[in-house]
Amino acid sequence: MFRRKPVDDITSEEETGLNRSLGLFQLTAIGVGGIIGAGIFALAGAVANKTAGPAVVISFLIAGVASACAAFSYAEFAGLIPRAGSAYTYGYAVLGEIVGWFIGWDLLLEYTAIVSVVAIGISGYFSFLLDDVGLHLPGWMLGAPGTGDGHVVDLFAVLLCLLIAYLLNQGIRTAARAETAVVGIKVAVVLLVIVVGAFHIDAANYTPFFPFGVGGAVTGAATVFFAVFGYDAMSTAAEESRDARRHLPKAIIWSLVISMVLYVLACLVLTGMQNYTEIDPESGFSSAFAAVGLTGLADVIAVGAIVGILTVMFTFMLGVTRVWYSMSRDGLLPSWFAHLHPRRQVPSRVTWIAGVVSALFAGFLPIEEAAELTNIGILLAFVVVCVAVIVLRYRRPDLPRSFRLPAMPVVPALGVIFSIWLITFLSPITWLRFAVWFVLGIFVYAFYSYRHSALRSDHDPSRDR
Repeated sequence: MFRRKPVDDITSEEETGLNRSLGLFQLTAIGVGGIIGAGIFALAGAVANKTAGPAVVISFLIAGVASACAAFSYAEFAGLIPRAGSAYTYGYAVLGEIVGWFIGWDLLLEYTAIVSVVAIGISGYFSFLLDDVGLHLPGWMLGAPGTGDGHVVDLFAVLLCLLIAYLLNQGIRTAARAETAVVGIKVAVVLLVIVVGAFHIDAANYTPFFPFGVGGAVTGAATVFFAVFGYDAMSTAAEESRDARRHLPKAIIWSLVISMVLYVLACLVLTGMQNYTEIDPESGFSSAFAAVGLTGLADVIAVGAIVGILTVMFTFMLGVTRVWYSMSRDGLLPSWFAHLHPRRQVPSRVTWIAGVVSALFAGFLPIEEAAELTNIGILLAFVVVCVAVIVLRYRRPDLPRSFRLPAMPVVPALGVIFSIWLITFLSPITWLRFAVWFVLGIFVYAFYSYRHSALRSDHDPSRDR
């Protein structure tokens, strides 16, 4: 169970069937697309109103520092092991097959759930926009059962998930171009919010800065942490990068830096424009601009939120399909899933499966229940990556690293501490759902993956098909 993929064997960038077409700019755009989304357009308002007040900016800074510790670890691995799979591959290579398996197994659920949560969130902004222009859709298509009168399915969220799956199936070059364009629109909208909103800041709204105490800002950090990762999913595209060793580490760091600067500035504008008690938890910026008489801009922001958050769905659906592809290629899941489209060179089967499953989650689960499936797996992946980077640095100091994280082992150790600390904030139901998925993973590994692993000496690949 603790057999490891030899690092020397998997560091070759040539052994891949995926299409290498992504440069530094596109990788950074995918990272920014995965990080900036619900954090600005939804979470910032909710945390400011209910948890931290104007100190929501401190919440983002704390979460950013915690995330940066893990980001440095991912960056070192990305420059060392330029293979699809991200935390799954890193854990498999350093800590053993069983560790890699459970991280990969967990990320399959986590990434899929994130796609669903984001789709539901976009659907909420879509409803806000339609109501604002006087269009009212039938109640049956506006939400999951139990979320409102007559709700049967969140049809818009379902269609969004299927749209992203379709886009990813067009090939990484085409999909990345579309993603980069949409990220550009999103960043432009955020900059518009910051620049225009800065002229409507009332310094009195910053007082009191800590209405819920310093503890409120710290608690808020655990909530907004959901908004400051995404680079981990982007790193799953290593085998689709033209020069993964040089570009991936830079893309990881740059995407986090750019996103944090925009988060901080946007939070300062939001809490400066409107008293935290009056901020709408669901559509904070749209309501803030409407409150100062800029209703037209509020609609632009709603459109920007819909378009912009799509990029989060793209990044995490890309992540789940590449992890799934890597696990199948390694024999831990049936090799049928590792099939690549002969012309587009993408894992089309798992992409459509991920699209359909996320669509079912988004269409029929309330956002709270879908959200409960997220976070814990990402945090555990951070723990594994931070531990693995320490182990490998001391076990194999001779390996060529295009990026070396600073202050070893302090930085990755802080990443472990922050991640475990944030895990303690998760609800009991989150742990229960995780335990059920974990037990199911034990059965899959025991009765299939252990016997079909490509590292098993008597493994016959023909049995996987």
